[in-house]
Amino acid sequence: MTFQSPLPGLFAPVTVETPHHSASRNMAATQKQIAYAQSIAAKAGLPAPAALFHNSADLSAWIDRYKPKPPTGQFSQYPSSKQVAFAERIARLKRAQVPPECFKDKTLMSRWIDGNKPR
Repeated sequence: MTFQSPLPGLFAPVTVETPHHSASRNMAATQKQIAYAQSIAAKAGLPAPAALFHNSADLSAWIDRYKPKPPTGQFSQYPSSKQVAFAERIARLKRAQVPPECFKDKTLMSRWIDGNKPR
């Protein structure tokens, strides 16, 4: 004996595309995305991807592919000169010193700045 459902298709899988996913696929690129892509293209000597300006997801993929890689090597974990200058300025205002270990790790320097910057 077999069971036949009185409502055919009741248990059939249904694929529904949510509005969020379909909208993000067809959304135009933002002005910031376009400006960043143009700056990457200019620095790398590549043509600007004008065809991708109409789709945010495709332009994001292009940016991820061609954006500059983070520095690696012996000094890649050191804080930038701008971080050091800002931290020293904060230290002068607070009449304190930046801890010496902060000069060897950009994460420590960032945390010190966040904890000591004037409100």
